[in-house]
Amino acid sequence: MIVKKRYGRETGREYALRVLKENIVMLELEPGSRISENELASEIGVSRTPIREALIELSKSKIVKIYPQKGSYVSLIDWELVEEALFMRLTLEKAVVRLACQGIEEEKIQELEKNVKLQKFYIDNNEAGELLELDNQFHKELFAITNKIHIYRLMSVMMLHFDRLRTLRTKAVDQRYVIEDHLKILEAIRNKRPLEGEQVMERHLTRYIIDEKIVKEKYPQYFEIVEE
Repeated sequence: MIVKKRYGRETGREYALRVLKENIVMLELEPGSRISENELASEIGVSRTPIREALIELSKSKIVKIYPQKGSYVSLIDWELVEEALFMRLTLEKAVVRLACQGIEEEKIQELEKNVKLQKFYIDNNEAGELLELDNQFHKELFAITNKIHIYRLMSVMMLHFDRLRTLRTKAVDQRYVIEDHLKILEAIRNKRPLEGEQVMERHLTRYIIDEKIVKEKYPQYFEIVEE
């Protein structure tokens, strides 16, 4: 289990929530697995109360299921929720790219290019966790640059469903396309080509559709069974 250092002013609930989110997204807590409050409290270093509060919060976005008298479980990946999360992200990120194409400082673009170079390093070294973190930072910075960071934070709650799929794809599909897509997005922003930027962003975010069959065949146990 991944347990990173607690921030100085972070409450027990906030810390437990952050740790749980990361472990669910990175599949350290696998879809369908039972969650032990006692074990989590021991590993994270907090009491059961903040663990329980964090689980209740996660259940609101359906990433965790709580059954009275039975316990809590990590939800299986629900393809409908993945698609809803993608719809929201696609709508917002295309709008953000369009805003960025109106003009941002060259220094900001160069900082994002440094991020992409680091992504290449982690792809070459098969470090999926670091790659996903840098990928998230890249997109988060686009929201920050266009003064829409609060929207990003709201979006991130629903994105847990999509992010688990992203983790699976790093294990099943070559991720080098990420570098190419990000560089093309930056090229469109630098040259102030909003239509081109939106098209690249849409292609970038919808690649999961192409990879759906590969991922489901490799990890069928992680997905909700859809009744015909």
